[in-house]
Amino acid sequence: MIIISSREFRENQKKYLDMVDDNKQIVIRRGKDKAYMLNSISDADKLSVDPELIKAHLEALKEFEEGKTTHIKDPKNIWESIL
Repeated sequence: MIIISSREFRENQKKYLDMVDDNKQIVIRRGKDKAYMLNSISDADKLSVDPELIKAHLEALKEFEEGKTTHIKDPKNIWESIL
């Protein structure tokens, strides 16, 4: 783990972002009481911030809460329950 100051990070952003890409842990200290850890965003993380996916999820949750669900009677023959 590498701990640096916020000033050091500002002056050498590319260097530290490249280190994160190489799976190094970087902690940025800001003042006496604050610290931040740099992480790269994975493909799974990108899905969690996709506005369209969030909208679809919220709509599905609303439908579920309203009881708009399909019950599958036979897991071995799902299509008969859906169609």
